[in-house]
Amino acid sequence: MPPTTVKIADRIIGEGRPCFIIAEAGVNHNGDINLARKLIDAARDAGADAVKFQTFTAEAIATKGAEKAPYQKEASGTGESQYDMLKKLELSKEAHRELKNYAEKQGIIFLSTPFDEASIDLLDGLGVPAFKVASGEITNLPLIKYIAKKKKPVIMSTGMSTLDEIGEVLEFLHNEGAKEIILLHCVSVYPAKIEDMNLRVMVSLRRTFGLPVGLSDHTTSITVPVAAVALGACVIEKHFTLDRNLPGPDHQASLEPQELKQMVKSTREVEMALGDGVKRLTPDEIENKKVTRRSIVAKIDIPNGVTITKEMLAIRRPGNGLEAKFMNLVIGKTTQKDIKSGEAITLSKVG
Repeated sequence: MPPTTVKIADRIIGEGRPCFIIAEAGVNHNGDINLARKLIDAARDAGADAVKFQTFTAEAIATKGAEKAPYQKEASGTGESQYDMLKKLELSKEAHRELKNYAEKQGIIFLSTPFDEASIDLLDGLGVPAFKVASGEITNLPLIKYIAKKKKPVIMSTGMSTLDEIGEVLEFLHNEGAKEIILLHCVSVYPAKIEDMNLRVMVSLRRTFGLPVGLSDHTTSITVPVAAVALGACVIEKHFTLDRNLPGPDHQASLEPQELKQMVKSTREVEMALGDGVKRLTPDEIENKKVTRRSIVAKIDIPNGVTITKEMLAIRRPGNGLEAKFMNLVIGKTTQKDIKSGEAITLSKVG
């Protein structure tokens, strides 16, 4: 059986554990390390557990003539190729080192999605605690094999894939020695439509593969990731930006800092509300129970030695006497003392 929990840095991720929230900065730094630092600050201030970037060189991803995706054209225009767009979004090795150190000083975990072997080596050398595999790479077995060799936890996004493809890549990962894997349900559209999210796929993934499951969310909604947590998501990954109006391919499908902060807050509230499933009274309920439940009381003054009839009794608050469900135990009994109207009936008062 695969492990049901995964450890990333000092965090244990799995069912019953706090949701691991990844603030996806991605390429929303626009190639500017100062903007990247501000994104780290925003992720920390929002209360995210990790901030994640993307590590690549344009040459390793796209040919020089590759077109942009439709959403990229809509967000950043058609006047350049995908290659030219990606070239402007690269971060240098030194920038990665500086950003990881900066994130650690801010008390937030640094992650990044690699898209080529050199990028995997760079991140491994920096000591990232896990590797993220983007949805578009789920059939890129040479890349996934190289990641598996690093013997670190793998977070696998599953956008644009079938259950069969997910099963195939998981078998491949296991055969290559990857032990700790988290699956993220994902709809690879930017932004994704709420009605397309089909969050119950997370339930299917968990049931089918027995792994920790989460959501990589590309909607601009806060409700969707919070609902995913209610359905058992162990990880939430959410794109964010400092300003949706900034130029670049992903800003429009991202939350702004205050929205990210509200998402984290709502997630933690849902976790508190979910509890452990054990039905128990809260301390406040115990106190309220005393005054909101009802007891059997005397409807009239009842002298000592009288046989009690139903007409002599009433059911009234507070709940400091016999409960109404014991009415039949009282009717027909003989009083052992005088009972005044409104006084609670107890077994010591009737024989």
